[in-house]
Amino acid sequence: MSPVLPALQTLGLSRHYGAVSAAEGVSLSLAPGETLALLGPSGSGKSTVLRMIAGLERPDAGSVSVAGRDVTRLPPEARCLGLVFQDYALFPHLDVMGNVAYGPRRRGANQVQAQQQAREALDLVGLADLAARRIGALSGGQQQRVALARALAPHPPLLLLDEPLSNLDEQLRARLRTELRALFDMLGTAVLIVTHDQREALALAGQVALMRAGRVVQIGAAAGVFGQPATAWVAEFLGQPNVFARGGQVVLVPESAVILGEGEAHSVTFRQPDEHGETVKAAHELGELTLHLSRREATLIGRDTLKLRLDESQLREVPDDRAVP
Repeated sequence: MSPVLPALQTLGLSRHYGAVSAAEGVSLSLAPGETLALLGPSGSGKSTVLRMIAGLERPDAGSVSVAGRDVTRLPPEARCLGLVFQDYALFPHLDVMGNVAYGPRRRGANQVQAQQQAREALDLVGLADLAARRIGALSGGQQQRVALARALAPHPPLLLLDEPLSNLDEQLRARLRTELRALFDMLGTAVLIVTHDQREALALAGQVALMRAGRVVQIGAAAGVFGQPATAWVAEFLGQPNVFARGGQVVLVPESAVILGEGEAHSVTFRQPDEHGETVKAAHELGELTLHLSRREATLIGRDTLKLRLDESQLREVPDDRAVP
């Protein structure tokens, strides 16, 4: 039985613009059917990595393989991958069918074959009844799904998405996150998503590679990366509020380590009701603890005090790299 080849493998990808290093030694491996989110703040190099994988930029060093084939020096159209741009890049002079059938036609399918593949892709994204619609008559969410169908129509082994939901309002983004994850699970196609949005990465991807200043600083299963940040910078970027400096190291206090209703009473310095309960800050010897309490948990707050203790076994010490670019 022959080994299963990675849908994507990059080894030591680097790209420099003069003295600026946009990407430095980026190595990724993506199995068939797996979804990986390349996550990081603006300027971290994640879009540069995607562009090198897509063939839109040449790496200064390193290699790119798709389904076991070295494509490092091949043009984008020869790489057999699907690409969804941030602005969708749809053709305004073509209708929905014309846009989605474009990829198969470029890859040699005749008109009948291309339209059949386009119909299948439109069925997948729930837009089969809009095949004759002009692009300008579509909503933002519909345009996003047309772009996705166009990328899927040629049946690529690898799908690349660059900030796929960034142009949509928050309500639509939340709905499409759920729809896209279900679609990815059904397709079995390897997917690489570039995003700056932590919620998007956690909702859409099984694996996360976190980038900072051109380098991958942590990679692994999404639940593991979010649940066990490797450094102080990673913890803060991922939204963990309780990061405290102590003795040259940093202590991370996950909310699961806070046991309410036991231990000493601590002063409550801030209370903010929200739709799920309350956000509370409590003074502690480590620092000001930020807690998100359910409505039931909020009833444990006394007159400006809250009894709590920390499960020491859940506290983690990590390097403080917040000042290092």
